[in-house]
Amino acid sequence: MNYTENLPWVILLLPLCAAVFITLFTLRDGKFSSGVSIAAAVLAFIFSATLFAIQLGVQMPETMTDYKLEWLKLGEVKITIAPWMDQLSSLMTVLVTFVGGAIQIYSRRYMHGDAGMGRYFAGLSFFTFAMLGVVMSSNLVMLFIFWELVGVSSYMLIGFWHHKPAAADAGKKAFIVNRLGDFGFLLGILAIWGLAGTTDIYELKNLLSKKPEALGTLGGIVGLLIFCGAMGKSAQFPLHVWLPDAMEGPTPVSALIHAATMVAAGVFMLCRLFFLYQVNPAWPAALSFLNGITPLDIIAWIGGITALLSAVAAIQQNDIKRILAYSTLSQLGYMVMAVGLQGPAPAMFHLCTHAFFKALLFLAAGSIILALHHEQDIWRMGG
Repeated sequence: MNYTENLPWVILLLPLCAAVFITLFTLRDGKFSSGVSIAAAVLAFIFSATLFAIQLGVQMPETMTDYKLEWLKLGEVKITIAPWMDQLSSLMTVLVTFVGGAIQIYSRRYMHGDAGMGRYFAGLSFFTFAMLGVVMSSNLVMLFIFWELVGVSSYMLIGFWHHKPAAADAGKKAFIVNRLGDFGFLLGILAIWGLAGTTDIYELKNLLSKKPEALGTLGGIVGLLIFCGAMGKSAQFPLHVWLPDAMEGPTPVSALIHAATMVAAGVFMLCRLFFLYQVNPAWPAALSFLNGITPLDIIAWIGGITALLSAVAAIQQNDIKRILAYSTLSQLGYMVMAVGLQGPAPAMFHLCTHAFFKALLFLAAGSIILALHHEQDIWRMGG
């Protein structure tokens, strides 16, 4: 057995082990908790970078693990949980662990003295675990489970200062709006399961390449239902309303959510499942007026509208974090529009570059806010 075959499990479970350890043993010791969380993040990044470097030079199997956890068995259908590590997921794993680890190192100083510092780092580690699960998912059920865990952990982090009514309300708003999109996502997964008989992403891709009509007249609807999940997570119009209010959480949380994790999940998912949109879409008779229009056309228009409206909204803001929030919305719109224009590779390229510059912008904003005694109004900052 090659040691690299089980590295994905190690990468995935390191942040979870850190979160559990902090919760059980060091919750009241913020400094030690931060050390545990940062150590897990740094190790996960080292292993991720190693795996990515290996994959660049060697063709690896699609699912790189000797151990598959059989989660559910319904008749002949088996649903397993096993990491899928191709170059796309390896790239995202490196991105998530690097940016996440850098933000955790920054947070050690930023959250110094906060009474909930241990809880904060436990939340960051769990959030990283959930996001790694999303990018490593080998089937749609595993993807949906970790998709929901990202939503739950974001609720905890956005509402971290729950004694502030605005923060508590922002956490609830993010949770509820995302559930609206996730309901459509779940319906899409169930439709695929019923029509194709599998939830395995690799098997589904092969099936549609050999039998493009496998989804029948529901192909177009399935594509749009899957996109509903991306609309929620990546805050596309009209499910964009939660993201600006998410600024009520600590600034490093804003950097994490806006850079390489939560909002990137929707774009990543569209790129991962892009093969669903490459088959000739069919619409049921009741939607015959959509003949000649593809789901990608609708996705491109929604991305373009989001990019334009968010850019206009950004220049009307006074709060430095809300300016960056609307900037994120606009950039996500460009990524989604790129996918809709049949450019998943440019979308992923922009996702990677955006992760770095947006994380740096938020961390710089956090330093300014601390230096000015928590002043966030740009017109009162002087200079």
